[in-house]
Amino acid sequence: MNGDSGDRLVSIRNRWTVTSVLVTTATLIVAVLLGFVLLPRLDAGEQVSGIWDSICRAAGLPRRGEPSETVMPDYKTSQVRITSAVPRARNEEAIGRGATLAQQCAICHGPTGVSRADSPNLAGQYASVVYKQLRDFKDGVRVNAVMSPFAVKLSEQDMQDLAAYYSYLPRLPGFHPPASNPAPSIVVNGAPMRGIAPCGSCHGSIENKLGSPWLEGQSELYLKTQLAAFVSGSRQNDINEQMRNVARAMTPDEIDQAANYYANKPPPYPAGQ
Repeated sequence: MNGDSGDRLVSIRNRWTVTSVLVTTATLIVAVLLGFVLLPRLDAGEQVSGIWDSICRAAGLPRRGEPSETVMPDYKTSQVRITSAVPRARNEEAIGRGATLAQQCAICHGPTGVSRADSPNLAGQYASVVYKQLRDFKDGVRVNAVMSPFAVKLSEQDMQDLAAYYSYLPRLPGFHPPASNPAPSIVVNGAPMRGIAPCGSCHGSIENKLGSPWLEGQSELYLKTQLAAFVSGSRQNDINEQMRNVARAMTPDEIDQAANYYANKPPPYPAGQ
């Protein structure tokens, strides 16, 4: 009895079975027509030429012969390829040539690459960073009243040599006594809910991302100025807008804390010691 009922339930003679199949088929056809034909045509106006064109457009596929539109930024972007910016092997001749060229830089960046003003320290800076910034100044991607006229006169070899020299010099280590200068959360933890990675994950102490500068010992004013420039968009030579996105997501307090933390230096030794 159950078997007979089951057979009759799926039989084409059962009006409920036939009705269900017809309704399902009709719904599918209407959905396909709406999703792949009517709506794409309405969205594109008269720009589609047939059903297949509508289906391709709805699926996100390019149409044959459709001109591609390249979106170009309205500002200059860096042309530096970080992975091949500078040779990885140490070159003594390049260091020597860079030392000679660096005499022109000493008035701002210090005779040993450690600035006594608010210019960035270059001693021990990653070679790829020094080269990229010089190249960006030269290309007009980054603009500064002092650096732009200086960099425009540099040759490719000059920039390579300066990068080799400054990366050779001993860098300033971090000075962060736990009791007096604990690391702020933005440096060690970031702000994951706002898409901010820890500063140390790119700028040293935790890890270094290729092309990201060493920040320990830099001027507090310089760090704040650069973060403000990223926020305003007046500095645009960061890779994939990463620093602009990070800086804009940071609070003013976090900017102050990070700048103060990285700028901390050991006290000078008393005279005679």
